[in-house]
Amino acid sequence: MNQHPTTEFITSLIQEGEFFKLKEALKKFEPGEVVELIEEEEEREQLIIFRLLPLELATQVFEYLDLDIQRHFLANLAQDKITDILNEMSPDDRTALLEFLPDELVRELIQTLSEPERKVTLELLGYPEYSVGRLMTPDYIAIRENWTVQQVLDYIRRHGGQSETLSVLYVTDSRGRLIDDIRIREFLLADPQTRVNELMDNRFVHLQTMQDQEEAIEVFRRNDRVALPVVNSDGILYGIVTIDDILDIREEEDTEDIQKLGGSEALDEPYLTISLPKMIQKRAGWLVVLFLGEMLTATAMGFFEGEIEKAVVLALFVPLIISSGGNAGSQATSLIIRAMSLGELTVGEWWKVMRRELLSGALLGGILGAVGFLRILLWQQTGFYDYGPHWFLVGCTVGLSLVGIVLWGSLSGSMLPLLLKKLGFDPATSSAPFVATLVDVTGLIIYFSVATLFLSGTLL
Repeated sequence: MNQHPTTEFITSLIQEGEFFKLKEALKKFEPGEVVELIEEEEEREQLIIFRLLPLELATQVFEYLDLDIQRHFLANLAQDKITDILNEMSPDDRTALLEFLPDELVRELIQTLSEPERKVTLELLGYPEYSVGRLMTPDYIAIRENWTVQQVLDYIRRHGGQSETLSVLYVTDSRGRLIDDIRIREFLLADPQTRVNELMDNRFVHLQTMQDQEEAIEVFRRNDRVALPVVNSDGILYGIVTIDDILDIREEEDTEDIQKLGGSEALDEPYLTISLPKMIQKRAGWLVVLFLGEMLTATAMGFFEGEIEKAVVLALFVPLIISSGGNAGSQATSLIIRAMSLGELTVGEWWKVMRRELLSGALLGGILGAVGFLRILLWQQTGFYDYGPHWFLVGCTVGLSLVGIVLWGSLSGSMLPLLLKKLGFDPATSSAPFVATLVDVTGLIIYFSVATLFLSGTLL
Protein backbone atom coordinates (compact mmCIF):
# COMPACT_ATOMS: atom_id res chain seq x y z
CA MET A 1 0.00 0.00 0.00
CA ASN A 2 1.67 3.23 -1.14
CA GLN A 3 -0.71 5.77 0.33
CA HIS A 4 -0.73 6.72 4.00
CA PRO A 5 -2.83 4.17 5.96
CA THR A 6 -5.99 5.55 7.56
CA THR A 7 -7.12 5.09 11.15
CA GLU A 8 -9.99 2.92 9.93
CA PHE A 9 -7.54 0.70 8.06
CA ILE A 10 -5.41 0.27 11.19
CA THR A 11 -8.46 -0.61 13.27
CA SER A 12 -9.59 -3.18 10.71
CA LEU A 13 -6.14 -4.85 10.73
CA ILE A 14 -6.32 -5.18 14.53
CA GLN A 15 -9.81 -6.69 14.37
CA GLU A 16 -8.75 -9.14 11.65
CA GLY A 17 -5.57 -10.13 13.50
CA GLU A 18 -3.35 -9.07 10.57
CA PHE A 19 -0.47 -8.09 12.84
CA PHE A 20 2.31 -8.45 10.24
CA LYS A 21 0.53 -6.02 7.91
CA LEU A 22 -0.21 -3.78 10.89
CA LYS A 23 3.48 -3.65 11.85
CA GLU A 24 4.45 -2.58 8.34
CA ALA A 25 1.64 -0.02 8.14
CA LEU A 26 2.64 1.61 11.43
CA LYS A 27 6.12 2.35 10.09
CA LYS A 28 4.54 4.92 7.75
CA PHE A 29 3.17 6.98 10.64
CA GLU A 30 4.90 9.95 12.27
CA PRO A 31 5.22 9.85 16.10
CA GLY A 32 2.49 12.46 16.58
CA GLU A 33 0.12 10.49 14.33
CA VAL A 34 0.73 7.29 16.30
CA VAL A 35 -0.01 9.17 19.54
CA GLU A 36 -3.36 10.34 18.14
CA LEU A 37 -4.09 6.82 16.90
CA ILE A 38 -3.35 5.25 20.29
CA GLU A 39 -5.43 7.82 22.18
CA GLU A 40 -8.46 7.03 19.99
CA GLU A 41 -8.29 3.26 20.62
CA GLU A 42 -9.39 1.14 23.58
CA GLU A 43 -6.78 -0.18 26.06
CA ARG A 44 -6.41 -3.60 24.39
CA GLU A 45 -5.89 -2.07 20.94
CA GLN A 46 -3.48 0.50 22.42
CA LEU A 47 -1.19 -2.27 23.68
CA ILE A 48 -1.31 -4.13 20.38
CA ILE A 49 -0.31 -1.03 18.41
CA PHE A 50 2.48 -0.09 20.81
CA ARG A 51 3.98 -3.59 20.96
CA LEU A 52 4.37 -3.60 17.18
CA LEU A 53 6.22 -0.28 16.93
CA PRO A 54 9.97 -0.23 16.17
CA LEU A 55 12.02 0.73 19.23
CA GLU A 56 12.97 4.22 18.04
CA LEU A 57 9.39 5.08 17.06
CA ALA A 58 8.02 3.48 20.25
CA THR A 59 10.34 5.63 22.37
CA GLN A 60 9.31 8.84 20.61
CA VAL A 61 5.63 7.95 20.92
CA PHE A 62 5.96 6.97 24.60
CA GLU A 63 7.42 10.39 25.50
CA TYR A 64 4.33 12.18 24.10
CA LEU A 65 1.64 9.94 25.59
CA ASP A 66 -0.53 11.02 28.52
CA LEU A 67 0.70 9.88 31.93
CA ASP A 68 -2.27 7.51 32.43
CA ILE A 69 -1.51 5.68 29.17
CA GLN A 70 2.19 5.52 30.08
CA ARG A 71 1.28 3.93 33.42
CA HIS A 72 -1.00 1.45 31.66
CA PHE A 73 1.80 0.41 29.31
CA LEU A 74 4.31 0.06 32.14
CA ALA A 75 1.90 -2.23 33.97
CA ASN A 76 1.15 -4.45 30.95
CA LEU A 77 4.20 -4.52 28.67
CA ALA A 78 6.94 -7.10 28.86
CA GLN A 79 9.89 -6.11 31.07
CA ASP A 80 12.41 -6.15 28.23
CA LYS A 81 10.24 -3.81 26.15
CA ILE A 82 9.96 -1.37 29.09
CA THR A 83 13.70 -1.51 29.70
CA ASP A 84 14.51 -0.75 26.06
CA ILE A 85 12.13 2.20 25.98
CA LEU A 86 13.34 3.72 29.26
CA ASN A 87 16.96 3.43 28.16
CA GLU A 88 16.16 5.17 24.87
CA MET A 89 14.07 8.00 26.39
CA SER A 90 15.69 11.41 26.86
CA PRO A 91 16.74 11.82 30.53
CA ASP A 92 14.47 14.81 31.24
CA ASP A 93 11.36 13.06 29.87
CA ARG A 94 12.23 9.86 31.74
CA THR A 95 12.63 11.78 34.99
CA ALA A 96 9.29 13.56 34.47
CA LEU A 97 7.63 10.13 34.14
CA LEU A 98 9.34 8.62 37.19
CA GLU A 99 8.28 11.54 39.40
CA PHE A 100 4.62 10.52 39.07
CA LEU A 101 5.06 6.79 39.66
CA PRO A 102 4.90 4.97 43.04
CA ASP A 103 8.26 4.70 44.81
CA GLU A 104 8.30 0.89 44.60
CA LEU A 105 7.78 0.94 40.83
CA VAL A 106 10.39 3.68 40.41
CA ARG A 107 12.98 1.57 42.23
CA GLU A 108 12.21 -1.41 40.00
CA LEU A 109 12.35 0.62 36.80
CA ILE A 110 15.63 2.33 37.73
CA GLN A 111 17.22 -1.08 38.20
CA THR A 112 16.33 -1.96 34.60
CA LEU A 113 18.28 0.99 33.19
CA SER A 114 21.77 0.67 31.83
CA GLU A 115 24.52 1.88 34.16
CA PRO A 116 25.08 5.25 32.42
CA GLU A 117 21.34 5.94 32.15
CA ARG A 118 20.76 4.88 35.77
CA LYS A 119 23.45 7.30 36.94
CA VAL A 120 21.94 10.19 34.98
CA THR A 121 18.40 9.46 36.22
CA LEU A 122 19.45 9.20 39.87
CA GLU A 123 21.30 12.50 39.58
CA LEU A 124 18.23 14.19 38.11
CA LEU A 125 15.92 12.74 40.76
CA GLY A 126 18.23 14.02 43.49
CA TYR A 127 17.37 17.66 42.84
CA PRO A 128 14.45 19.44 44.57
CA GLU A 129 11.10 18.90 42.87
CA TYR A 130 10.77 22.36 41.34
CA SER A 131 14.44 23.02 40.64
CA VAL A 132 16.09 23.50 37.26
CA GLY A 133 18.06 20.30 37.94
CA ARG A 134 14.85 18.32 37.39
CA LEU A 135 14.44 19.80 33.92
CA MET A 136 17.95 19.53 32.53
CA THR A 137 19.26 16.93 30.12
CA PRO A 138 22.95 15.97 29.83
CA ASP A 139 22.64 15.57 26.06
CA TYR A 140 24.58 18.55 24.72
CA ILE A 141 27.77 19.31 22.80
CA ALA A 142 30.72 20.68 24.82
CA ILE A 143 33.90 21.81 23.06
CA ARG A 144 37.32 23.23 24.02
CA GLU A 145 38.58 26.72 23.31
CA ASN A 146 41.81 25.54 21.59
CA TRP A 147 39.95 23.46 18.97
CA THR A 148 39.67 24.62 15.39
CA VAL A 149 36.34 25.07 13.64
CA GLN A 150 37.11 21.97 11.57
CA GLN A 151 37.68 19.91 14.73
CA VAL A 152 34.39 21.17 16.14
CA LEU A 153 32.46 20.19 13.00
CA ASP A 154 34.09 16.77 12.95
CA TYR A 155 33.17 16.32 16.62
CA ILE A 156 29.56 17.26 15.92
CA ARG A 157 29.34 14.68 13.13
CA ARG A 158 30.56 11.96 15.50
CA HIS A 159 28.59 12.88 18.62
CA GLY A 160 25.83 15.30 17.61
CA GLY A 161 23.20 12.62 17.06
CA GLN A 162 22.56 12.26 20.78
CA SER A 163 22.41 16.00 21.50
CA GLU A 164 19.06 17.58 22.47
CA THR A 165 19.89 20.61 20.32
CA LEU A 166 22.74 21.71 18.06
CA SER A 167 21.78 25.37 17.82
CA VAL A 168 24.31 26.34 20.52
CA LEU A 169 27.65 24.75 21.48
CA TYR A 170 29.15 25.12 24.95
CA VAL A 171 32.81 25.87 25.59
CA THR A 172 34.27 24.31 28.76
CA ASP A 173 37.74 24.30 30.32
CA SER A 174 39.72 21.26 31.45
CA ARG A 175 37.69 21.07 34.70
CA GLY A 176 34.37 21.15 32.88
CA ARG A 177 33.54 24.73 33.85
CA LEU A 178 31.41 26.67 31.37
CA ILE A 179 33.33 29.60 29.91
CA ASP A 180 31.19 30.53 26.89
CA ASP A 181 28.42 29.49 24.53
CA ILE A 182 28.56 29.97 20.76
CA ARG A 183 25.78 29.64 18.21
CA ILE A 184 26.30 26.99 15.52
CA ARG A 185 26.00 29.59 12.74
CA GLU A 186 29.31 31.10 13.88
CA PHE A 187 31.08 27.81 13.11
CA LEU A 188 29.29 27.34 9.80
CA LEU A 189 30.36 30.78 8.59
CA ALA A 190 33.95 30.76 9.96
CA ASP A 191 37.13 29.57 8.26
CA PRO A 192 37.83 25.89 9.13
CA GLN A 193 41.21 26.81 10.66
CA THR A 194 39.78 29.47 12.99
CA ARG A 195 40.11 28.52 16.64
CA VAL A 196 37.19 28.51 19.06
CA ASN A 197 38.74 31.16 21.31
CA GLU A 198 38.71 33.57 18.36
CA LEU A 199 34.91 33.26 18.21
CA MET A 200 34.38 33.66 21.95
CA ASP A 201 33.11 36.86 23.57
CA ASN A 202 32.91 35.39 27.12
CA ARG A 203 29.33 36.59 27.48
CA PHE A 204 26.77 33.92 28.18
CA VAL A 205 23.58 33.32 30.13
CA HIS A 206 23.21 30.26 32.34
CA LEU A 207 20.94 28.67 34.94
CA GLN A 208 21.82 27.10 38.31
CA THR A 209 20.96 23.49 39.13
CA MET A 210 19.16 24.50 42.34
CA GLN A 211 17.43 27.51 40.77
CA ASP A 212 13.63 27.63 40.88
CA GLN A 213 11.90 26.67 37.64
CA GLU A 214 9.81 29.86 37.66
CA GLU A 215 13.01 31.91 37.64
CA ALA A 216 14.20 29.89 34.63
CA ILE A 217 11.02 30.84 32.76
CA GLU A 218 11.84 34.50 33.26
CA VAL A 219 15.47 34.01 32.12
CA PHE A 220 14.28 32.34 28.90
CA ARG A 221 11.76 35.13 28.31
CA ARG A 222 14.35 37.88 28.72
CA ASN A 223 17.02 36.26 26.57
CA ASP A 224 14.96 34.68 23.76
CA ARG A 225 16.85 31.36 23.76
CA VAL A 226 15.86 27.85 22.66
CA ALA A 227 18.23 26.29 25.22
CA LEU A 228 20.27 27.43 28.23
CA PRO A 229 23.20 25.74 30.01
CA VAL A 230 22.86 24.61 33.63
CA VAL A 231 25.84 24.86 36.00
CA ASN A 232 26.39 23.96 39.65
CA SER A 233 27.70 26.33 42.34
CA ASP A 234 31.29 25.86 41.05
CA GLY A 235 30.36 26.72 37.46
CA ILE A 236 30.66 23.12 36.24
CA LEU A 237 28.41 22.47 33.24
CA TYR A 238 25.90 19.77 34.20
CA GLY A 239 23.36 19.92 31.38
CA ILE A 240 21.01 22.11 29.39
CA VAL A 241 17.34 23.06 29.60
CA THR A 242 15.43 23.41 26.34
CA ILE A 243 12.52 25.67 25.51
CA ASP A 244 10.03 22.78 25.15
CA ASP A 245 10.50 21.89 28.83
CA ILE A 246 10.13 25.54 29.83
CA LEU A 247 6.90 25.84 27.83
CA ASP A 248 5.52 22.79 29.66
CA ILE A 249 6.38 24.35 33.02
CA ARG A 250 4.85 27.67 31.96
CA GLU A 251 1.64 25.91 31.00
CA GLU A 252 1.51 24.16 34.38
CA GLU A 253 2.13 27.43 36.25
CA ASP A 254 -0.53 29.30 34.27
CA THR A 255 -3.05 26.48 34.76
CA GLU A 256 -2.37 26.46 38.50
CA ASP A 257 -2.80 30.23 38.76
CA ILE A 258 -6.04 30.22 36.77
CA GLN A 259 -7.50 27.43 38.92
CA LYS A 260 -6.58 29.31 42.09
CA LEU A 261 -8.06 32.52 40.70
CA GLY A 262 -11.31 30.62 40.21
CA GLY A 263 -11.47 29.92 43.94
CA SER A 264 -10.11 26.38 44.31
CA GLU A 265 -6.83 24.59 44.89
CA ALA A 266 -4.77 23.59 41.85
CA LEU A 267 -6.01 20.20 40.58
CA ASP A 268 -2.56 18.76 39.69
CA GLU A 269 -4.30 16.41 37.23
CA PRO A 270 -6.46 16.86 34.10
CA TYR A 271 -10.08 17.70 34.93
CA LEU A 272 -11.56 14.54 33.37
CA THR A 273 -9.04 12.16 34.99
CA ILE A 274 -8.92 13.44 38.57
CA SER A 275 -10.99 11.32 40.94
CA LEU A 276 -14.26 12.72 42.30
CA PRO A 277 -13.16 12.57 45.99
CA LYS A 278 -9.97 14.44 45.14
CA MET A 279 -11.94 17.00 43.12
CA ILE A 280 -14.26 17.59 46.10
CA GLN A 281 -11.26 17.89 48.42
CA LYS A 282 -9.63 20.52 46.19
CA ARG A 283 -12.79 22.64 45.91
CA ALA A 284 -14.58 22.20 49.23
CA GLY A 285 -12.06 24.02 51.42
CA TRP A 286 -12.24 27.30 49.54
CA LEU A 287 -16.02 27.07 49.17
CA VAL A 288 -16.40 26.68 52.94
CA VAL A 289 -14.07 29.63 53.57
CA LEU A 290 -15.98 31.78 51.06
CA PHE A 291 -19.31 30.67 52.53
CA LEU A 292 -18.21 31.63 56.04
CA GLY A 293 -17.05 34.96 54.64
CA GLU A 294 -20.40 35.58 52.98
CA MET A 295 -22.09 34.85 56.31
CA LEU A 296 -20.54 38.09 57.49
CA THR A 297 -22.69 39.77 54.85
CA ALA A 298 -25.78 38.54 56.68
CA THR A 299 -24.27 39.80 59.93
CA ALA A 300 -23.71 43.22 58.38
CA MET A 301 -27.28 43.25 57.06
CA GLY A 302 -28.55 42.39 60.55
CA PHE A 303 -26.56 45.28 62.02
CA PHE A 304 -28.42 47.68 59.72
CA GLU A 305 -31.79 45.96 60.19
CA GLY A 306 -33.31 49.10 61.70
CA GLU A 307 -32.37 51.23 58.71
CA ILE A 308 -33.79 48.62 56.32
CA GLU A 309 -37.09 48.53 58.24
CA LYS A 310 -37.40 52.31 58.01
CA ALA A 311 -36.36 52.50 54.35
CA VAL A 312 -37.15 49.20 52.63
CA VAL A 313 -36.21 50.80 49.32
CA LEU A 314 -32.54 50.57 50.37
CA ALA A 315 -32.70 46.75 50.25
CA LEU A 316 -33.56 46.86 46.54
CA PHE A 317 -30.06 48.05 45.71
CA VAL A 318 -28.03 45.73 47.96
CA PRO A 319 -27.32 43.14 45.20
CA LEU A 320 -26.37 45.95 42.81
CA ILE A 321 -24.06 47.58 45.35
CA ILE A 322 -22.13 44.50 46.52
CA SER A 323 -21.80 42.92 43.07
CA SER A 324 -20.30 46.12 41.63
CA GLY A 325 -17.64 46.26 44.33
CA GLY A 326 -16.86 42.56 43.96
CA ASN A 327 -16.57 42.85 40.20
CA ALA A 328 -14.18 45.80 40.48
CA GLY A 329 -12.06 43.93 43.01
CA SER A 330 -11.97 40.79 40.87
CA GLN A 331 -10.88 42.82 37.85
CA ALA A 332 -8.05 44.47 39.77
CA THR A 333 -6.87 41.17 41.30
CA SER A 334 -6.72 39.41 37.94
CA LEU A 335 -4.83 42.29 36.30
CA ILE A 336 -2.25 42.58 39.11
CA ILE A 337 -1.58 38.84 39.39
CA ARG A 338 -1.08 38.56 35.64
CA ALA A 339 1.19 41.61 35.57
CA MET A 340 3.28 40.11 38.38
CA SER A 341 3.58 36.77 36.64
CA LEU A 342 4.80 38.51 33.47
CA GLY A 343 7.34 40.54 35.44
CA GLU A 344 5.64 43.83 34.56
CA LEU A 345 5.62 44.99 38.19
CA THR A 346 7.15 44.07 41.55
CA VAL A 347 6.08 44.39 45.17
CA GLY A 348 8.32 47.44 45.49
CA GLU A 349 6.11 49.27 42.97
CA TRP A 350 3.00 49.01 45.17
CA TRP A 351 2.70 52.80 45.43
CA LYS A 352 2.49 53.12 41.64
CA VAL A 353 -0.26 50.50 41.63
CA MET A 354 -2.14 52.27 44.43
CA ARG A 355 -2.01 55.62 42.63
CA ARG A 356 -3.35 54.07 39.42
CA GLU A 357 -6.13 52.21 41.22
CA LEU A 358 -7.11 55.29 43.24
CA LEU A 359 -7.65 57.20 40.01
CA SER A 360 -9.16 54.36 37.97
CA GLY A 361 -11.33 53.19 40.88
CA ALA A 362 -12.72 56.68 41.40
CA LEU A 363 -13.43 57.12 37.68
CA LEU A 364 -15.00 53.66 37.32
CA GLY A 365 -17.06 54.28 40.46
CA GLY A 366 -18.16 57.61 39.05
CA ILE A 367 -19.31 55.95 35.83
CA LEU A 368 -21.30 53.26 37.67
CA GLY A 369 -22.63 55.83 40.15
CA ALA A 370 -23.90 57.98 37.30
CA VAL A 371 -25.53 54.98 35.64
CA GLY A 372 -27.15 53.98 38.96
CA PHE A 373 -28.53 57.49 39.58
CA LEU A 374 -29.76 57.72 35.97
CA ARG A 375 -31.57 54.42 36.34
CA ILE A 376 -33.44 55.64 39.44
CA LEU A 377 -34.22 58.94 37.68
CA LEU A 378 -35.65 57.23 34.58
CA TRP A 379 -37.69 54.71 36.53
CA GLN A 380 -39.14 57.48 38.72
CA GLN A 381 -39.93 59.89 35.90
CA THR A 382 -41.48 57.29 33.60
CA GLY A 383 -43.61 55.86 36.40
CA PHE A 384 -42.04 52.41 36.02
CA TYR A 385 -41.34 52.37 39.76
CA ASP A 386 -42.05 54.86 42.53
CA TYR A 387 -39.14 55.32 44.93
CA GLY A 388 -41.15 57.76 47.04
CA PRO A 389 -40.92 61.48 47.66
CA HIS A 390 -37.24 61.25 48.58
CA TRP A 391 -36.20 59.46 45.39
CA PHE A 392 -33.54 62.09 44.65
CA LEU A 393 -31.78 61.41 47.96
CA VAL A 394 -32.04 57.66 47.34
CA GLY A 395 -30.41 58.17 43.94
CA CYS A 396 -27.61 60.22 45.50
CA THR A 397 -27.09 57.50 48.11
CA VAL A 398 -26.79 54.79 45.49
CA GLY A 399 -24.57 56.89 43.21
CA LEU A 400 -22.13 58.00 45.88
CA SER A 401 -22.07 54.53 47.47
CA LEU A 402 -21.04 53.05 44.14
CA VAL A 403 -18.14 55.49 43.88
CA GLY A 404 -16.86 54.51 47.31
CA ILE A 405 -17.43 50.77 46.93
CA VAL A 406 -15.87 50.48 43.47
CA LEU A 407 -12.90 52.55 44.67
CA TRP A 408 -12.51 50.31 47.72
CA GLY A 409 -12.88 47.15 45.60
CA SER A 410 -10.19 48.32 43.16
CA LEU A 411 -7.78 49.14 45.97
CA SER A 412 -8.43 45.88 47.85
CA GLY A 413 -8.16 43.75 44.72
CA SER A 414 -4.86 45.36 43.67
CA MET A 415 -3.16 45.52 47.07
CA LEU A 416 -4.02 42.03 48.36
CA PRO A 417 -1.87 40.08 45.81
CA LEU A 418 1.06 42.42 46.50
CA LEU A 419 0.66 41.95 50.24
CA LEU A 420 0.58 38.16 49.92
CA LYS A 421 3.68 38.25 47.72
CA LYS A 422 5.46 40.39 50.32
CA LEU A 423 4.56 37.87 53.04
CA GLY A 424 5.92 35.00 50.95
CA PHE A 425 2.58 33.50 49.85
CA ASP A 426 1.35 32.74 46.34
CA PRO A 427 -0.48 35.86 45.05
CA ALA A 428 -2.86 33.61 43.10
CA THR A 429 -4.45 32.52 46.39
CA SER A 430 -6.04 35.98 46.54
CA SER A 431 -8.64 34.60 44.17
CA ALA A 432 -11.35 36.71 42.60
CA PRO A 433 -14.12 35.07 44.71
CA PHE A 434 -12.11 35.78 47.88
CA VAL A 435 -11.73 39.46 47.02
CA ALA A 436 -15.40 39.65 46.02
CA THR A 437 -16.43 38.21 49.40
CA LEU A 438 -14.22 40.70 51.25
CA VAL A 439 -15.66 43.63 49.31
CA ASP A 440 -19.25 42.39 49.77
CA VAL A 441 -19.05 42.77 53.54
CA THR A 442 -17.25 46.11 53.56
CA GLY A 443 -19.45 47.33 50.70
CA LEU A 444 -22.57 46.98 52.84
CA ILE A 445 -20.97 49.05 55.58
CA ILE A 446 -20.10 51.79 53.09
CA TYR A 447 -23.58 51.69 51.55
CA PHE A 448 -25.52 52.02 54.77
CA SER A 449 -23.09 54.60 56.15
CA VAL A 450 -23.72 56.78 53.09
CA ALA A 451 -27.46 56.14 53.41
CA THR A 452 -27.38 57.31 57.03
CA LEU A 453 -25.56 60.47 55.93
CA PHE A 454 -28.04 61.34 53.14
CA LEU A 455 -31.34 60.07 54.51
CA SER A 456 -31.15 61.05 58.19
CA GLY A 457 -34.18 63.11 59.02
CA THR A 458 -36.11 61.90 55.98
CA LEU A 459 -36.39 58.13 55.46
CA LEU A 460 -34.16 57.32 58.41
